[in-house]
Order: sequence, then C-alpha cells, then structure tokens
Amino acid sequence: MTKLICVKKKQLFLFVFVIACLTTTCLNSVRSQDPTFTQFFSNPIYLNPALAGSSGCPRFAMNYRNEWPQLTGNYVTYSAAFDTYAKSISGGIGILAMHDQQGQGTISTTMLGAIYSYNLKVNRKFSLMFGARAAWFQKFLDWDKLTFGDMIDPRRGFIYQTGDVPRGNGRRGYFDASAGFVGFGKNFYFGGAVHHLNQPDESMILGESKLPMRFTGHAGADIKLGQRGKYSSTTSIMPNIIYQYQNGFQELNIGTYVKYGNYTVGAWYRNRDAFILCFGLTTEKFKLGYSYDITVSKLGNGISGGSHEVSMGFNLKCRRKPRNFRKISCPSF
Repeated sequence: MTKLICVKKKQLFLFVFVIACLTTTCLNSVRSQDPTFTQFFSNPIYLNPALAGSSGCPRFAMNYRNEWPQLTGNYVTYSAAFDTYAKSISGGIGILAMHDQQGQGTISTTMLGAIYSYNLKVNRKFSLMFGARAAWFQKFLDWDKLTFGDMIDPRRGFIYQTGDVPRGNGRRGYFDASAGFVGFGKNFYFGGAVHHLNQPDESMILGESKLPMRFTGHAGADIKLGQRGKYSSTTSIMPNIIYQYQNGFQELNIGTYVKYGNYTVGAWYRNRDAFILCFGLTTEKFKLGYSYDITVSKLGNGISGGSHEVSMGFNLKCRRKPRNFRKISCPSF
C-alpha cells in the first residue's frame, strides 16, 4: 500500500510540475512545444506542408495519440487531414485539423490550416516540392483544473481552496505560418520545414509568450529487395531519419520500416527517450497503423504507460490520373 501511495504521489507532482511550467509564462520565459506523432508519415502534411499532393490522388488521414496514459496529466492528440494533387495549379492542396489536450483538458489547443505545395520537375530523375501552410490556432486554459501550493496539506494532500486568482481570460487565438521543401528521386527523398515562422504570441494569461520556431529535417530511402527475384515488387526496406529542434529542445528519430506485400513493420529509436514499434496494413484504398512508444528515459515505462498511436488513411480514385506526375517514395504509414 505504501508503494502504491508513493507512485500516485509521484504521478501527481509530475503533473503539477508540468502544468506549472506551462502556466508561468507571465513570470518567466517558459515556452511550450508542439505535439508530435511517431507515425510520422501516416499524416505527411503535418510533418511537412511540401508533402501536400505527393500521392497524386485524393487521400484522407486520421491520427490519434495517447501519450503517458498512466499519468494524471497525460497528452491526447487528434488530427485529420485531406490533400490532393491539382494539375491546374501544378501542385497540391490540403486541409489539416489538429486538437491537443494536456492534463485532462486543463490546456487544449485546436488548429485548422490550409496548405499549398508547388511541384517542380527538375529533370527525368529528380523533383522538388515547395509548400506553405496558413493556420489559425485557438488555445484554452481551464483555470479551475489548476492546482497550487497553498491547496496542499502535508498529510492529506489537496484539501484547501487556493488564494490564487485567474490572470487573463484563459484564451488565445492567433495566426500561424509554416513552410517546407522536399527533394526526391526514384528511391530516395529528403526535406525540411520551418513551423511558426511569425512566432505568434500564445499566452493565455497576462504577459507575452512567443511560440518559438520549430525546425524539421528528414530523409529516407526505399530499397527494393531481390530486384531480380520474385519478391522484387513486394518487399522493401525503408530507412529514415528525422531531426527536430525547437527552443533548445532537440529530437532525433532513427528507424526503418520493412514492407512485405500489404504488411509493414517498423522500429524507431528516439534519443534516450523512447523505443517505438510500428505495425501497418496497406491496401490500394485503405491503410491502418498502430505504434507503441516504450519509455526508456528515467520516467520509466511502468509509470508513464508508454504511448499509443493509431492511424487510418483512405485513398480515393483520381478522376483523371495526372500525366507526368512523379510519386514520392515515402513509407506507407
């Protein structure tokens, strides 16, 4: 029983610490970080706006992520996207929506964005895509769900009313701009993106809190196995690397997918934080993916519960397949 109480207290104080960091922007220069998905390519236009229309035909993508489900202050993120290639504008268009909840809705963020990408065929073997995203964010802080030090009794926990009062209206809406590029050939690709180019103020209480720019670099390849054998069209290895930087925080993801027919398995390692396992099923019209993040940091998987992520995608038929369109060799999920 004592061990159980200690674990619950550890979870509780970790949640209090996270929320305190997120809500002290009026006193310090603490800034938030963007929610991320570990099935990076299941919603490609969230990773890089230049990937809008990269499949040629219309497609829908949906993602759900539950990070650290055993903690009181877990993170739950949803996203939905649609994109397609449009020959008349020589590129792709897309719509992206995202909703993120922190600490059981204590802080929530909603985003709706529109994307355009331009497809440039450099030569017979190499193409470039340039993309931009314009989005509107709405953030909300539920002050009634916050906990403060004056509410704590040393023996009985949170039993008192706080003397702290709300500062500001707890809401903030702002415009946000992002841009990116992708270069690719038959079996490889590389790209980069910069999000929050205008560094908008996202403070929901008194004071200013600029949203720092997030830089993303990514590269990968599609290596066919047994090109002269019977498995040439069904089996491939897809190594990938993704690096992200935001306000001093760095994240390096290294991994690979193995695709055999309609099935895909993958493994990723995120710098001293998590080991990620992925499983996917892909057909001509539908794809489904699941991934689990095993926490390897000091927090521990037993306390955090890891992270679960599910993705779904739907591919629609083109009325007319675009001529001379070169499809990028991205992973299937």
